Amino acid sequence: MDRLAFNAAAAINEQRLSRQMTTNELANVTTIGFKRSYEVAMRSIKVEGPGFTSRLQPQSMSSDVIQLKPGSIMATGRAMDVAMNDATVLGVTAPNGELAFTRRGDLRVNTAGVLENSARQVVRGQAGGAITIPPGLEVSINPDGSVYAIDRAQVGVAQPILIDRMLMRDATKTPLERRIDGLFGPVGKLGGDIVDSGVTPSLTSKALEGSNVNAMEVMVKLMDQSRSFEHQVRNIKESKTVDESGATMMKLG
Repeated sequence: MDRLAFNAAAAINEQRLSRQMTTNELANVTTIGFKRSYEVAMRSIKVEGPGFTSRLQPQSMSSDVIQLKPGSIMATGRAMDVAMNDATVLGVTAPNGELAFTRRGDLRVNTAGVLENSARQVVRGQAGGAITIPPGLEVSINPDGSVYAIDRAQVGVAQPILIDRMLMRDATKTPLERRIDGLFGPVGKLGGDIVDSGVTPSLTSKALEGSNVNAMEVMVKLMDQSRSFEHQVRNIKESKTVDESGATMMKLG
């Protein structure tokens, strides 16, 4: 009975990671450009040490590779909204100053005239620096990431002026992992650039990409995890009941 309770308690402890990942996905169902990454599976390992000769303990195995499966595309009509196509990611400056990547495309010009997204992550240009927009200009973004500005106050026909081109990379051949700040980076080389895949990155203007999390699937997974938790708790209670019954019988004998 002791082994049954031990394994059930270990399973509850190891499943906490899976529950955390599931609730994280559920919390980001409506987050612009959010990508699933966490996958958790269970495996059995032999427990070493005195008293553990024949015991096996469940252990969780997690994978945090970003899944770039596209989310739903929402047309907004806003000139500075962009949705990344296929495996395209946008280069931004992380809070610690490193190069990082994101799929979030709700862009804006801040009070300092710098192009950023709504999470206040500064968008990088091809040279690696920030993209500065002169005040009073109307901004438009082409599918190749080129940022143009038009001065509507100009006399005559206003001509678009190329400001810079956003730093975009195709991650088809580069696995990405999630950083502690929520941004993406190459697996094992956070802060580094993505190698050229030979595919030209592109985006869709005047649109935003939603999360690629399926709310129904996540809810079903959460229900399964709740049932598994209840089952393991019942196992512990049953082992306690059987153990007490055995002790009572020995006393009667």
